[in-house]
Amino acid sequence: MSDTVAYRGLTWDHPRGFNALDAAARAHPELGLSWAVHSLEGFETHPIADLCDRYDLVVLDHPHVGEAVDGQCLVPLEDLFSADEIAGWQRDCIGPSLASYNFAGRHWALPLDAATQVMACHPSVGDIPRTWDDVLAFDGPVALSLAGPHAALSFQSICAALGERPAMADPDIFISLQTGLAAFDLMQRLTDASPLSVRDLNPIRILQHMVDHDDVALCPLIYGYVNYANRLTFANAPRGNVETGGIGSTLGGTGIGISKRCRMTPQLLDHLRWLMLPQAQVDFIPAHDGQPSLRAAWRDAGVNARWGGFYANTFDTLEAAYVRPRHNRAIAFQTEASARLRAALFEHGDPAALLNDLQTAYARTRVPGTER
Repeated sequence: MSDTVAYRGLTWDHPRGFNALDAAARAHPELGLSWAVHSLEGFETHPIADLCDRYDLVVLDHPHVGEAVDGQCLVPLEDLFSADEIAGWQRDCIGPSLASYNFAGRHWALPLDAATQVMACHPSVGDIPRTWDDVLAFDGPVALSLAGPHAALSFQSICAALGERPAMADPDIFISLQTGLAAFDLMQRLTDASPLSVRDLNPIRILQHMVDHDDVALCPLIYGYVNYANRLTFANAPRGNVETGGIGSTLGGTGIGISKRCRMTPQLLDHLRWLMLPQAQVDFIPAHDGQPSLRAAWRDAGVNARWGGFYANTFDTLEAAYVRPRHNRAIAFQTEASARLRAALFEHGDPAALLNDLQTAYARTRVPGTER
């Protein structure tokens, strides 16, 4: 038909990010929706405004929301969905999955996919660590996820486990000296003992390495991929060892943002609604390699039976996940912080100087007094 709208969506090139979206679109060809992909690294770093200029629907990570608001390139959910619908998603989505897309008073993406850093173990591991002290005492090869943005993400998670969530008490201060020194010391000890074989690998490649090799028995903080749940054992991220701490994990996951170039139709709006319904989240998305965001799916006995208890075993971590800074240029800070952390860890740099550099970089990327 001449009035048919052809929609272009962009997601990331992994079965978890693509298969369910593609299958849902193919099941409804009348929508005219097709999904393209880009790499995990592109997904993490590419300017969101550029993607929104070229695609109608863009799968994004919540740290991009400040950048998206500054670039005025996304349509807020409040302009498309009712307040009751949004309140329902807030109630039903696990942890801060929806809240992480709330910035400047509005929500900027549908939280289709929920993930956070959890613990991954080789199936041979019997006594799975529960605390960071347990990790340090673990009798087997341990590796940290440090490539790309993950050095900064691991650092923030350890700080959270030690009782201080970065930039939360005071959004102008990234982390206190005391907590930062303790977190870095822990990372240094584990880095020194980590196999070089996984130093430059992203989480997907680390998990595959753990499946294929025996030189990494445990990765205490790595983004959970349910696709590996029947080949590896997943558990909650380590807890801190002080009363003020708890499970420390930095939220990941993805959401579907609607770009301003999108000519929304009632049919596409209903399709997006359907993706967030229990029917899709409990049945369709897990059956097509996806990782749902509704709490009902994470608690579902059938879903857990199919995926080796992945969801039940990491549920508490997702519920308690820390939401990292999301201000405009937060991605630039994350990139620089990771590079500085890796350099200090690999070269045994001065921890106090590193923390000063991290604070300087953090302050340089944001306007004091603005949202995280």
